[in-house]
Amino acid sequence: MKSIQFLSFLLLSAFYLNAQVRLPEEPVFEKTYQKATRSLDGKPGKNYWQNRSDYKLKVDFNPGSRLLKGTVDVVYTNNSPDTLKEIWFKLYPNLYKKGTPRKSKIAEADLGEGVTIENLNANGKAISDYNVDGTNMTVKVPALLPGKTIKFNITYNYTLNKGSHMRTGQVDDGSHFVAYFFPRIAVYDDVDGWNKYPYTGAEEFYNDFDNFNADITVPGGYAVWATGDLKNSSDVFQKDIVSKITLAEKNDGVVDVITENDLAAKKVTQSKAFNTFKFEAKNVTDFVFALSDHYLWKSSSFMVDSLTKRRTRVDAVFNPKHTDYYEVINFARKTVEAMSFKFPKWPYPYNHETVFDGLDQMEYPMMVNDNPVDNREDAITLTDHEIFHTMFPFYMGINETKYGWMDEGWATIGEWLISPMIDSTIVDEYGIQPTASSSGGKDDSPIMTLTPDLKGSGSFTNSYPKPGLAYLFVKDYLGDELFTKALHNYIKNWNGKHPMPYDFFYSMNEGSGKDLNWFWKPWFFDGGVLDMAIKSATKTTSGYDIVIENKGNKALPIDLLLSYEDGSAEKNHSTIGVWEKGNNQTTIEIKTTKKLNKVVMGNPHTPDKVKSDNSFVVN
Repeated sequence: MKSIQFLSFLLLSAFYLNAQVRLPEEPVFEKTYQKATRSLDGKPGKNYWQNRSDYKLKVDFNPGSRLLKGTVDVVYTNNSPDTLKEIWFKLYPNLYKKGTPRKSKIAEADLGEGVTIENLNANGKAISDYNVDGTNMTVKVPALLPGKTIKFNITYNYTLNKGSHMRTGQVDDGSHFVAYFFPRIAVYDDVDGWNKYPYTGAEEFYNDFDNFNADITVPGGYAVWATGDLKNSSDVFQKDIVSKITLAEKNDGVVDVITENDLAAKKVTQSKAFNTFKFEAKNVTDFVFALSDHYLWKSSSFMVDSLTKRRTRVDAVFNPKHTDYYEVINFARKTVEAMSFKFPKWPYPYNHETVFDGLDQMEYPMMVNDNPVDNREDAITLTDHEIFHTMFPFYMGINETKYGWMDEGWATIGEWLISPMIDSTIVDEYGIQPTASSSGGKDDSPIMTLTPDLKGSGSFTNSYPKPGLAYLFVKDYLGDELFTKALHNYIKNWNGKHPMPYDFFYSMNEGSGKDLNWFWKPWFFDGGVLDMAIKSATKTTSGYDIVIENKGNKALPIDLLLSYEDGSAEKNHSTIGVWEKGNNQTTIEIKTTKKLNKVVMGNPHTPDKVKSDNSFVVN
């Protein structure tokens, strides 16, 4: 078997070596091909593996003191070929612990003692050999052999932050968004082993696909929303609220589940001193919850899968003072619908999606924490951007900590494409001008630069608009049908797994049937300016030849506005294909009998650093 495996690797390697452009690969990725955990055709290798956990979470949360007391029972399965002698955990709330290294600014008044580990047991035995270092905790364990499991029981507590809201914390006196609230086992993968990167508040997350059962106990009068399905709605909500939830799950229209009258009459939750909300979520990368004693709840559902007739319920939960939120239910619904049937044209993978009125702009499985905004366009673009993250990184278990562009770039193109579907007057140019102006500058670096190493403006452009533009330009080049086929190939290969950059590049190549390395390399691995110029417009026997110069090394589409002497005008579009041979000049042939007066080049979604050479007057 080894000889056949190695021969297959050599054949695939030869194919890619003979390709017109070879993507530079780090040795760590080449080793995955040799071990057959990953493949040069973009698919998981026959020896691909990933570890997973089953969590039982019990949480007592006091909104007044913000004290969270929790118990974690977790069974961890080692599917790797390695024997593990220590287990790495993530203690994300320690971002707010005094002395923790961080990149994000947190007010001194918001710093506390972090997570207190009260008890830590492994397989029923107390463990004292563990070390907490900022947001990482390492636990020495008896050798965990391949294929074996270990069960941890951890009791802990910490105080949720009130200010310096960094993706989680108190929202107002009666509302809280609670994320990263439990000790969780870090990812151990076939590329890096343990994910040892600390959480600094800047980079985002990398988690395994796990199963969660969560019991969340809060004082009476507080409703709770969370990742996963609520399993005991009749135990925690009053009968009328339960009926309206059920109606929303079957109704295409919007149902007002919690109204101001319900709140005033105290007819929302069961009349108990405390209520325990029980949630279940399977095969997801994270679990979060939110609560409020005064938020409204609008809900709607609709079919997201034409084959199975499966429905998804969409919720908007918000402070009645925030007027922009009254429309969010419609924006959220239209986003989920567009994702299911237009882009990426993949049935929405979860039973529900809740948009919670919070203090950030952050995504979680089945939840988003979105601050209120001042205008309708911002509400649309924020809503669709954060919900789009459902596919990337949550359906695809992306390592955001190292490769933020693998999820933020998709949310950005999702925002650009879906926002006009919701409101046709929107021309979303999020990040285009910063990408143009910073290109070739000191903070500009290749997209493949690890996210923790990005600096200045590059921290934004490399993660959001630059990869978003790359995806957009490939979509334009391949055409909608072939691009969708290629993207679906990537999704089918890697949903529920851990794709890395080369898995994406090679899946798209394989799915499209085209070697796109000529585009991937300069766009993702090289630096360089984004700038084009009109060099000339020359009369020919059949019309005009317009020469365009690409001053950088990255392929850009060309959009021309041609103005004629008779007052008419027409548009001309060329995809990135005109640069496929590595040329830095291309000639656009315009066939016309009319006299051309002026040529102007540009498009809202084409970054161009110097615009002064984007127009040409024809003599």
